[in-house]
Amino acid sequence: MPNAKVLEEKQKIVADLKEKIGAAVIGVLVDYKGINVADDTALRKELRENGVDYFVAKNTLLSRAVQDTELEGIKSVLEGTTAIALSNDDYAAPARILSKYADKSETFKIKAGFLDGKLADLDTINAIAKLPSREVLLATVVGAFQAPIAAFARAVQAIVDKNGEQAE
Repeated sequence: MPNAKVLEEKQKIVADLKEKIGAAVIGVLVDYKGINVADDTALRKELRENGVDYFVAKNTLLSRAVQDTELEGIKSVLEGTTAIALSNDDYAAPARILSKYADKSETFKIKAGFLDGKLADLDTINAIAKLPSREVLLATVVGAFQAPIAAFARAVQAIVDKNGEQAE
């Protein structure tokens, strides 16, 4: 039986983990078995640059953190090595980055995920992984707004040019 200090530390870890998971809009759990140090460092750097919190979690502590929540179904995949990637604002980044890495690796696999506090199946996580980055989506929207305005400006310029030729 663990002493009171160890038990208190573990309860604090579970509470912190529960808070992080609750604040995240998306979470992706992976089996990171077989990843080498160089690849792990590069993966962590890319995740960090995209505002994703990525860390290794003990299965028992993660299991306790999701207990009595809508994410309790995650417990079925909590075996072996488990790391979790959480994002509080970007829905696509964790799925996109981890999926890209999993495609290149034989042993690194996506186990499960969740969106807005609800479990998501692997097909949903893979679909989200295929979404373009936030910047690309914003650029597309801006382009869509600019297209009609640019077409109108060209039409007005064509009328001005046509009328200018007739005036001479």
